Amino acid sequence: MIDAHVHLWDRALDPQDWIDPQTMAPIARDFGTADLSAMLASTGLERAVVVQASNSLAESVRLGQLDPSVVAGLVGWVDLTAEVGPQLDRIRRNATVPVVGVRHLVHIDPDPEWMLREEVARGLGALDRAGLCFDLVVRDWQLPQAALVSGRHEGLRFVLDHLGGPPGPAEDASEWAAGLRELARRPNVVAKVSGLVSGLAPGSWRAEDLADRVTIALEAFGPDRLLYGSDWPLAELGGGAAAWRSAVDSLFAGLSEAERRRVFGDNAAEVYCLF
Repeated sequence: MIDAHVHLWDRALDPQDWIDPQTMAPIARDFGTADLSAMLASTGLERAVVVQASNSLAESVRLGQLDPSVVAGLVGWVDLTAEVGPQLDRIRRNATVPVVGVRHLVHIDPDPEWMLREEVARGLGALDRAGLCFDLVVRDWQLPQAALVSGRHEGLRFVLDHLGGPPGPAEDASEWAAGLRELARRPNVVAKVSGLVSGLAPGSWRAEDLADRVTIALEAFGPDRLLYGSDWPLAELGGGAAAWRSAVDSLFAGLSEAERRRVFGDNAAEVYCLF
């Protein structure tokens, strides 16, 4: 039972300047492995994949040294426009958990076409040769770029975070749905059912409000290519990880027990090579 998407940070070492203490008060503090253990216990999961929160090699080095009894693997950050191998070596040198993938904060990169850069293509090729995944954190309008790039790197496994950032429950989701379906046609792409309530106020949503988004993702990817992720501690902004887990349980009530095992752990273990 694996939570495929969590974050940990010590702001004295790795400042998270994107956290607004006024509007994001529930997460305006440090989160360590003890907090993670408590969250996993509350959601019935055992270990988690920790994902970078800033484009910082130093942060990834520190995250690689976390407690392996609770952290199954690390999706870190390296500069894909530079030589990738030495950066991975630096993260792994004293790591206690396996480096299973790399992510770049594409959705906030100053270059709106960062994924299409030639030097990024070389970096993605290096990840492919290293047997790592690339996590895609993109806005809905960037899904066509993600489809193009994943098609160019057929040997590299891409993991779409947060279902590609669908619009809120009351907003038009047609453009997102079209982009998601096109991306799902690439067999080397899987997706995380995560982050859908991190931007919603606690008590302002119900599982039914998210049903159409999750149904579209389930139809596009199928249960063999979906991974459960809490997006904790950001899930606290939307009411907490336990509330999100309960919502996902409700939305996937129609799956078989074998399919649920895949979504809640087996797929993550397979995608990120956590055996």
